[in-house]
Amino acid sequence: MRLRLDKTEAIMPLKPGLIFALLALAVPAFAQTSQKPIQLIVPFPPGGSADGIGRIIATELGAQLGRQVVVENKPGAGGTIGLMLTAKSPADGDTLTLAATGALVVNPHVQTDHSFDPLRELAPIAKLIEIPIVMATNAKTGPQTIKELIERSKATPGGLSFGTTGANSSQHLAVELLKRMTGANLVHVPFRGSNPAVMAVLGDQVPLVSSDLTSAHPHIKAGTLTALGVTSVTRAKTAPEIPTIAEAGVPGFNGSPGFMGLFAPAGTPPARIKQLTREIALILAKPEVQAKVALLSVEPAYADDATFGALLTAESAKWKALLASMTAAK
Repeated sequence: MRLRLDKTEAIMPLKPGLIFALLALAVPAFAQTSQKPIQLIVPFPPGGSADGIGRIIATELGAQLGRQVVVENKPGAGGTIGLMLTAKSPADGDTLTLAATGALVVNPHVQTDHSFDPLRELAPIAKLIEIPIVMATNAKTGPQTIKELIERSKATPGGLSFGTTGANSSQHLAVELLKRMTGANLVHVPFRGSNPAVMAVLGDQVPLVSSDLTSAHPHIKAGTLTALGVTSVTRAKTAPEIPTIAEAGVPGFNGSPGFMGLFAPAGTPPARIKQLTREIALILAKPEVQAKVALLSVEPAYADDATFGALLTAESAKWKALLASMTAAK
């Protein structure tokens, strides 16, 4: 037996109220699936201070924008690989990257391939943090003051060696600036990261290390390293007991701290940059975020996109001049 449906029964008109109810259910689901996650590229391996900062920013930014922010670690070439990947991404504000001092204002002046210029191919959003750099020695055997370091280096045939995270890093160039200002006879020994350089000083393999405070501070607090001074013009908020190099005996010294900022591809709409700048300002103003940042032995140091851009230009010029003088002296 075949069932026959009357046309009015087969196609029942929906009541207006039911239509609106169904639309209300459908819209949120569509909105959620139509927005892809924001990608935050961290150009360093997992586990370090840069990765920690990236994950703090990703969590907070995602909560404020109501979108997922996914961290992707893309290490390599001193932090440059991740920046190049970002620069090639669509300039829509959905791909962001962290970037640190070396890759931004040092590497462009030492690389032989000048095809990538981060200050031209990336748009600054905000300065996030400063990374204090400290010069430290073995507490038992190394020089205990900057004056003693300089005098001993000049009196030692071949000079004194110093370890850093690598050639032309902020840590390395800070010591080169010290050499230029004082005539100290210091010889660079690059290591594969700050921690190995710190371990070399603790093991009495080299007498001096120039390191990010993150790696050195636990040993300074334990009394196994002596902090000679931080390289910035002001003391570190996370270690106010450590003098600056200028205070410790080299007036006018300004090796600058390391810093890290947030960037988007060049060409990202200015309105999107300004929106992200405002969001970062709100994030870094939160006491709970400042507390998390302090645990990494780095310091919140917010600057908006314009202020940060001016700083990048000035720092690039400073290190370019120092690198040129180092080349001329060889």
